[in-house]
Amino acid sequence: MNENPTAELDGPDLDHDTEQRDDAIVGRALRWSLAVILPAVCAGAGILYALSRPAQPPPVKESALAEVEVRRPVPVEIPRVIFTDVTAEAGIHFVHENGADGAKLLPETMGGGCAFLDFDADGDQDLLLVNSRSWPWDLRGTRDRRPTMALYRNNGSGQFDDVTAGSGLDVSLYGMGAAVGDYDRDGRVDVFLSAVGPNCLFRNLGDGKFLDVTEQAGVAGETDAWSTSCGWFDYDNDGDLDLFVCNYVRWSREDDVAQDFQLTGGGRAYGRPQNFGGTFPYLYRNEGDGTFQDVSAEAGIQIRNPNTGVPMAKSLGVTFTDPDGDGWLDVVVANDTVQNFLFHNRRDGTFEEIGSPSGLAFDMDGNARGAMGIDAACFRNNDALGVAIGNFANEMTALYVAYGSGMQFTDEAVATGLGPNTRLVLTFGVCFVDYDLDGRPDLFAANGHLEDEINRVQPSQSYEQAPQLFWNCGAEQATEFLPVGAADSGEELLEPTVGRGASFADLDGDGDQDLLITAIARPPRLLRNDQQLGHHWLRLKLEGTSSNRDAIGAWVEVHASDRIQRQQVMPTRSYLSQAELPVTFGLGRTARVDKVVIRWPGAPTQELTGLAVDRTHLVRQSRE
Repeated sequence: MNENPTAELDGPDLDHDTEQRDDAIVGRALRWSLAVILPAVCAGAGILYALSRPAQPPPVKESALAEVEVRRPVPVEIPRVIFTDVTAEAGIHFVHENGADGAKLLPETMGGGCAFLDFDADGDQDLLLVNSRSWPWDLRGTRDRRPTMALYRNNGSGQFDDVTAGSGLDVSLYGMGAAVGDYDRDGRVDVFLSAVGPNCLFRNLGDGKFLDVTEQAGVAGETDAWSTSCGWFDYDNDGDLDLFVCNYVRWSREDDVAQDFQLTGGGRAYGRPQNFGGTFPYLYRNEGDGTFQDVSAEAGIQIRNPNTGVPMAKSLGVTFTDPDGDGWLDVVVANDTVQNFLFHNRRDGTFEEIGSPSGLAFDMDGNARGAMGIDAACFRNNDALGVAIGNFANEMTALYVAYGSGMQFTDEAVATGLGPNTRLVLTFGVCFVDYDLDGRPDLFAANGHLEDEINRVQPSQSYEQAPQLFWNCGAEQATEFLPVGAADSGEELLEPTVGRGASFADLDGDGDQDLLITAIARPPRLLRNDQQLGHHWLRLKLEGTSSNRDAIGAWVEVHASDRIQRQQVMPTRSYLSQAELPVTFGLGRTARVDKVVIRWPGAPTQELTGLAVDRTHLVRQSRE
């Protein structure tokens, strides 16, 4: 028998009932909880959505489109101004000698320059042509003549007499460029010649005679240097002219020959500047007693490569201007395959090189170009200063433009139309010149390659290349500089040559600018301006008293009608060359000048009124 029958029969049934009751209670609680929680969650989500929902966009309203201004250039027509080659007719029979004997030495393809100067002080522009010579090691019997410089005196009507013999300039050296200026303030213009080897300074004695004073003056430079463009300027505003001389590369015959430069497809080639070392330019301070002090190092113009410490400059072109308008001349140097320099005058006898931060050093992609000639001008008749630099083939001519006194330049060659039309040619000399006397400076360029066989390896290139003339049609036009074709300039202007120097002067006294191109191993080309547009003009020859006698660096403003033109007295421009000292202002149809304002270097401003047009005026600096 069981001892506890109740325990055996009743225990399991009670546990089962309890579990069922508990599950029912939990289920009811869960259902009630869900019934309460779910509506609350849904309500919260609705409130959150309502609060975060983006605002409804306003109804779309149609509005009239604004009128878009389209720049529509005024139709322009290039004026017809014929240039006539009068070289032989004018009595110029010079032929440049470069000494080439087949060895293809680099200097043979780089010279020589020219200078317009009034060496006899009779009021018209005479002409100096720089020659090179045969190499001293050339023993061929065919070199029986002795090439010299050539000095031509203008008779006032554009006819020239060769007065070289006995002038003192009938010297033979491997000449490159010329700089002309009255460094001793005696009223007679003196001549400096740059060369491969020692440079030379000739003092004008009057009566057509020049004396070599190089040794006394101390401006020969290094005996193994290769000097190129050069110029006189008063960098310290003390009233006398100082001298700046570019040097190209560290060159020797032995170094050139040893590198065995070759054209594609065979044959000796002229060397590249990249294969030669850099140099330093010279800055000579005029001591006022006929001597000069070389202040290149202390003045801060000796620039070294920051990575290697070697001299950087490979300079071919130089001009002087004043981008910041502080009355002190700065120096702009065109370098070949290395960055261009802008030496900012600190007004304490020193310069700071700011080419890179100013935007003048490189092209738009940050690359150095093969820079040769250079010029600067206020080509828009406002506060814009343009610096034009001629570059190597397949590198367009640069046109760096700065506004106001900010010293910040932008290359506007493409925007002005100058770039695309200069890309193929190899440009040496460049100069701003108002050839049609309409009051806007135009641009003239001398072109020519280095290699006489270049067409064999580059079909797009030729040794002889046509000069280029660009008409400035005004900043309001979409294309500012238009290339002038033969129909509007004459066939003779655009005759191809191996151009190097380019310059201008009024040689026949008719008020317009005649052009000159020098060439390698060829005669120069003197191109008479035969414009007949009926445009008026004003020419000013300045003479300093407290400022340097040539007034180099002076700014002249001509106020006529509603336009103000600004030009600087600056003969140093282009490539290896010098332009005339008088400044010419084209007036177009305007027959009256309101006033002329002259900002003399380091001296007070002078204002003139009542100047007649269509004539040249001699203006002496007032002594107030």
